[in-house]
Amino acid sequence: MKREIKFSLVYRDMWQSSGKYVPRVDQLVEVAPAIIDMGCFDRVETNGGAFEQVNLLFGENPNVAVRKWTAPFHKAGIQTHMLERGLNALRMNPVPNDVRELMFKVKKIQGTDIARSFCGLNDHRNLKGSVLGAKKGGMISQVALSITHSPVHTVAYYMGIVDKVVEYGADEICLKDMAGIGRPNVLGEIVKEIKTKYPHIKVQYHGHTGPGFSPASMLEVARAGADYLDVAVEPLSWGKVHPDVITIREMLKQDGFLVKDLNMDAYMEVRRLTQKFIDDFLGYWINPSNAKMTSLLVGCGLPGGMMGSMMADLKGFQGAINAAQRAHGRPEMSLDTLMVKLFEEVEYVWPRLGYPPLVTPFSQYVKNTALMNLFNMLNDKPRWTTIDKDTWGMILGNMGKLPGELAPEIVALAKEKGLQFNDRNPQDNYPDELPKFRQMMKEEGWDVGQDEEELFEFAMHERQYRDYKSGVAKQRFNTELEDFRKKAGAPIVVTRPVVEMPKFNVDEYAAKYPKAVPVQVPAKGKLLWEVDTIDDSKEPIAGTKVEAGKPCGYVQTFYGLEEIVPARDGRIVAVTGKQGDNVVKGEIVAFVE
Repeated sequence: MKREIKFSLVYRDMWQSSGKYVPRVDQLVEVAPAIIDMGCFDRVETNGGAFEQVNLLFGENPNVAVRKWTAPFHKAGIQTHMLERGLNALRMNPVPNDVRELMFKVKKIQGTDIARSFCGLNDHRNLKGSVLGAKKGGMISQVALSITHSPVHTVAYYMGIVDKVVEYGADEICLKDMAGIGRPNVLGEIVKEIKTKYPHIKVQYHGHTGPGFSPASMLEVARAGADYLDVAVEPLSWGKVHPDVITIREMLKQDGFLVKDLNMDAYMEVRRLTQKFIDDFLGYWINPSNAKMTSLLVGCGLPGGMMGSMMADLKGFQGAINAAQRAHGRPEMSLDTLMVKLFEEVEYVWPRLGYPPLVTPFSQYVKNTALMNLFNMLNDKPRWTTIDKDTWGMILGNMGKLPGELAPEIVALAKEKGLQFNDRNPQDNYPDELPKFRQMMKEEGWDVGQDEEELFEFAMHERQYRDYKSGVAKQRFNTELEDFRKKAGAPIVVTRPVVEMPKFNVDEYAAKYPKAVPVQVPAKGKLLWEVDTIDDSKEPIAGTKVEAGKPCGYVQTFYGLEEIVPARDGRIVAVTGKQGDNVVKGEIVAFVE
């Protein structure tokens, strides 16, 4: 008898892998019936990850969005699943255990069936709290293995994690191939080992298409016994996102698997509505490079979704690097040359930092360290001159155990700086906080909400929740959208994105201050030299003293505040970014000498 392969539509991740925002709740409710009518999905990924923050940035209530979005799928008998980041839950920094436990309880009541939990370091200690919390909250616990390709990421390595999380009570395993660089045969071996040792465990595969392995990987894992495959639909399938359901379904059908029928009229309606949402406003935040696959990702192993931000980083550094090249009598470098050099440096840095799987946030740490190494070496400074505090946190074990060994020079550098390595359970570093947030809500006169969902949202995303409650978030989003529309002058489509023009000439400043180091923003958002105001008079002045590793400003991103940290001690010689400016990742906002 033919074995059935079931499909999950990763509608949330399709958007998150493409741009900054996901559709509003009214749009999600509009597309849900067509997704159901396609008839080929047993599961839909509805929420998790950045979903909550995005709704808060819209100035809307994410709890309302989850309830309304999951409801039609439940009625149709389709399971819903969310993505959560283990120790970090639904944000980019660690979460106390009591807040994590409340998350699972709230999301189950709101209508989410399955908690897909991953740890960026594959540390089973970080996953234990997720498994126990999901089970206690009444959810199906699905643990995701962060897949990458290195000498330490073997089948035996991954099975060691599987053994532990099954012991904790996990119901399912997902192979989260976030960069799409998992080799098909190895992925098949992992699935076969899981199914042989734990035949009752369901296995789901999630793979991005960036470097091109994913269709072959899907066939291999299906043949090895996988139960579910994550797929996408046009116009957001392929590129650096996920394979399209049509192709994968036909491939598996031809290979002898049983697959559900697909209603093409409904598919075209989902496609039409998705494009409508892009044309409405979401396309303003979609980088056109996400529509392209690239084999260049195979060597460095970086997730495809990082390519756009990485190129912005390089573009920001290019002027300063070429100014240094000229000062040393060396030829200038093209963007392509810098890109290859950065990829090579990532390949050098990654093993020496202990082979952390290149998934958020650790992919950013490795890439940022490689970029600073590249910049410093081109300025005749040694490698490892600049390592930011978050990367040091990873190195020291504050977020979990690294898969591989640190290079001796990194260990020596930590000792030289007087830094202490940490092998405690990472969760123990973050005491419970719900009583504190209950008290703050009481003082504000806010209700904890149905099933304490408002308490959860406040404790998980305090700053964004305050902005939502005050109305600042909605005002900020509407202003940002209006600015985009004024610049575009016409409806936006994926193939014709709005490109923000540079606010100044990088080469001119770099030539004027050849010894200065640029200060770059770490993420896309609003520039805040001072957090509590957008008064244009608040920029630092020339001569302002700054210290390496200490924030001199912030960026208000869709998930919270990111610190702007100068790479060296010195004084600001030029300020190129104004308080309240919309900035992109890697943009230079000052020069320090």
